[in-house]
This record gives sequence, C-alpha cells and structure tokens, in this order.
Amino acid sequence: MTSTSSHSPLYWAINDSLTLIGRSSRQSMRRIDALITAAVLPLMMLLLFVYVFGGAIRVSGSYIDYVVPGIILLCAGFGSAATAVSVCQDMTSGAIDRFRSLPIVSSALLTGHVVASVLRNLVSTALVLGVALALGFRPHAGIAQWLGAVGILLAFMAAISWLAACFGLIARSPEAADAFSFVVMFVPYVSSAFVPTGTMPGVLRAFAAHQPVTPIIETVRGLMMGTSTGSHAAVALAWCLGGTIAGAALATLLYRRRTSQ
Repeated sequence: MTSTSSHSPLYWAINDSLTLIGRSSRQSMRRIDALITAAVLPLMMLLLFVYVFGGAIRVSGSYIDYVVPGIILLCAGFGSAATAVSVCQDMTSGAIDRFRSLPIVSSALLTGHVVASVLRNLVSTALVLGVALALGFRPHAGIAQWLGAVGILLAFMAAISWLAACFGLIARSPEAADAFSFVVMFVPYVSSAFVPTGTMPGVLRAFAAHQPVTPIIETVRGLMMGTSTGSHAAVALAWCLGGTIAGAALATLLYRRRTSQ
C-alpha cells in the first residue's frame, strides 16, 4: 500500500500489484468451481478426444501428439475466462469502493487479476501436460523449443486474461460475465485444435485458417513436436501481443469509466 516516503511511484505500483496478485490467487484457491473448470474439464476433453474420437480422426502421426497442443490452449482459455467473473464480482460486490478509499495504484487491481490468472493457468497446463505424457504424448522439443512454446502460451494467457478483464468490466453481473467462457470454448473447436482445417467445408475452413487460435496452436504444436512452424509463429505472436496491448488499454479505459461514476 502506498504512503508518503522516498520510494518511487514504480516501487508502489509493483508493491500494490504484488499485494493484489496474492489476493486474487487466494480467491482462486477458494473457487472450487473455477479450479474444476480450469483443470478437470480439459483433462476430460483430453480423454474424450483421445479415446472416443481419436480412432475416427486421421492425422499424420499419433492423434494424441496432434491433439495435446489444442487441449493445452483450451485449458489456458478456460482458466482465463474465470478472470471475467472475478473482475465483475469486485465491481458489483462493493469491493471496488473499498479499494478506491485506499491509497493504492489504480492499475494494481486489474494487474492482480490478470497475473493471478496466468499463474493459475500455468499450474493447470502443467497438470494437463503431465497427464498427456502418462497417456502417451511424446514431444520432440529441445530446450529452446520448449522455452518458445512456454513463451507463446504465456503470451496467449496474458492476452485472453486481459480480454476477460474487459468482459468482466462490461458485464453487470457475474452470471453475465461467465458468458465469456462460452466464447473461449467455441473458438478452438473451429480451428486446427482437434482436426486439420483441410477437412472442413469451405466457409469453415477459411474461418479456421484466419482466426487467431489456429496459428497459435500450430506454433505450439510445431515447437513441441520439433517441426517447422512456418509463418505461424510470427502471426501467433502478433495476435497475442496485439490482444494483450488492446485488452490492457481497453480494460484500463473501462475501469476508469466505471470507477469515475
């Protein structure tokens, strides 16, 4: 918390953000439904696609090697969607009024929600990856490729978390904010997450090829499997950075408007 001292504004911004990151992380641990959605549901999806649908889908190589990157991205999306509900709860429960009465940096609240979301997603992603390895997932990535895959996933988590924060600031109730999870669930299905885009009808194929999730999945898949990512890496990075910048800027604007009323 800020006070009159010789510390710089940057020091207090970091100090306040760390305090609210801890608060959001503790809240995440208390929300059992969000933890189940972020971890258990992707595991169920993994088992469903590998053991129920996998035998009917033809891809180059093992289907589990193909589908795991998509499941990991879906896992990150599920976890980030919970940020919309958390932000909305703060805005509608009266918590924001208490924060406004304290001498804290205004950006710290949103930063706390977003960073806690990324940390929560890293844990659930590691869990899904561990189960996938036990089921037969065999990546061929070197250290540099693993670092690249983690970097892309972190960028995606940050982008989707900031966009979720925007949705939470727009929604007028936690139930309405939870609708963001349906968007996150739908988009990966119309991508290369579960089947090659070339098997889709013309209109869907065009949409799947040019929406942001497909290049991100193809980049993660290429890095994990030790194959070429082609132009997908640059496109994926552009989508993630653009989403993060736009989401953070819009969330800041929406937060100022909501708190100035």
